[in-house]
Amino acid sequence: MSFAAHILTLYPEMFPGPLGASMAGRALTEGLWSCNATNIRDFATDKHRSVDDTPAGGGAGMVLRADVLARAVDHVAGGAPDIPIIALTPRGAPLTQSRVRQFAAGPGIILLCGRFEGFDERVFEARPKIEQVSLADIILSGGEMAALTLLDACIRLLPGVMGAPDSGVDESFEGGLLEYPHYTRPVIWEGHMIPEVLRSGDHAKIAAWRQQRADEDTRLRRPDLWERHRGVRDGPASGAHDEKEEEV
Repeated sequence: MSFAAHILTLYPEMFPGPLGASMAGRALTEGLWSCNATNIRDFATDKHRSVDDTPAGGGAGMVLRADVLARAVDHVAGGAPDIPIIALTPRGAPLTQSRVRQFAAGPGIILLCGRFEGFDERVFEARPKIEQVSLADIILSGGEMAALTLLDACIRLLPGVMGAPDSGVDESFEGGLLEYPHYTRPVIWEGHMIPEVLRSGDHAKIAAWRQQRADEDTRLRRPDLWERHRGVRDGPASGAHDEKEEEV
């Protein structure tokens, strides 16, 4: 069974876009995943096919209507009841590599792309299955670019997409750290040399150097990741924590 990507958007012509090229494009041609873009505007009921309205309480911009969004979500989700529904919004939880792996291990994903000032909050209250996800602490013109990025992260993990099965394992964020730096030929370039340990042929020393650099670079460049990594690494063993700390 291939991975089914369903995108709800005001701009279906943006898909598959760059995902129709390179590795993802080959996988699409080979049937390893499918791309189904649905226009939210098709679920408007007035003659102008309106999908948005002014914000309640006043303010700039427009807001995507809950009634139109719900009809679009219900239509797509009705044919794929076991697929997670993700709304791409800066108000969502940060996307992580572990969550991407969960998506990629499933039958597919439904992506709801925001526009304008965002979604009428009532669509999330009425459709609690919708999970709100944020790509990064940035503002985009709409959710489409975030959807393309999320899909690319999923597609590369699908069986048969990458040449070597382990290619996606030793990467930044997979183990909670940034990946170590890479080098290739020529050995000397503009006076800069490949580190001697990488030319030593000693696999144990190379592994230790890579781990050390991953630790150092994460600590210096992403202290937030480093603190989380330390918390996981130094946390108490399962069952060893105080009963008061049990989640309920």
